[in-house]
Amino acid sequence: MEETNNCQLEKVIVVEKLTKQFGHFTAVDRISFEVAKGEIFGFLGANGAGKTTAMRMLCGLSKPTSGHATVAGYDIERQSEKVKQNIGYMSQKFSLYDDLNVWENIRLFAGIYGMTGSEIAYKTDELLERLDFSDERNTPVKSLPLGWKQKLAFSVAIFHEPKIVFLDEPTGGVDPVVRRQFWSMIYEAADRGITVFVTTHYMDEAEYCDRVSIMVDGQIHALDTPRNLKKQFNTNNMGDVFYLLARGAQRIDN
Repeated sequence: MEETNNCQLEKVIVVEKLTKQFGHFTAVDRISFEVAKGEIFGFLGANGAGKTTAMRMLCGLSKPTSGHATVAGYDIERQSEKVKQNIGYMSQKFSLYDDLNVWENIRLFAGIYGMTGSEIAYKTDELLERLDFSDERNTPVKSLPLGWKQKLAFSVAIFHEPKIVFLDEPTGGVDPVVRRQFWSMIYEAADRGITVFVTTHYMDEAEYCDRVSIMVDGQIHALDTPRNLKKQFNTNNMGDVFYLLARGAQRIDN
């Protein structure tokens, strides 16, 4: 993607010295960064780096030990419910209910996000047509191919037009063709002004982000555009950048 002048754009995530401790263990250690409206922001780190803990705090699911952050203009500690209303979330492990059909999943999550019945009905027809899912309206989600599930899960996560969508390993286990299709959907969302905050283990996907941060042992050790990071570490790909940083990690779980 083209690099943007991030300093001139509206900030929808602002993080200042955010810290999370569990007893004597510091999972997230004074991290600071900002994310702009419509930006695709890659949040990377090996297992145990602290990225999942950090994401949970930003989603209003876990209170920080110290530091401060706002998401969509709301304080993550004092206004966590407002944060949840203004974000979308999708993970690899759990995003849809397999025992419900396509329409029921859309209706359930749209209701959770506070949409009205008439709005849900109208937008559902529009979404199913756009995804070419109209014939699958009453199909149980467990019967869908994995790639279709991923597309539906992402569409449900942004159905209410949130300011930010958090994607936690969204393309795990899907083939390269489906991953490319999924990233096309991410670009479309970003073009509509939705900020995309994504974690991934696929370093080729890091290349698709506007900027990338890399966490090591609870701290952010690098944050820049993929182009600048490759130049800084004198490498040809983000996989090598990640390896050079992650090989110094001292811990193995969050």
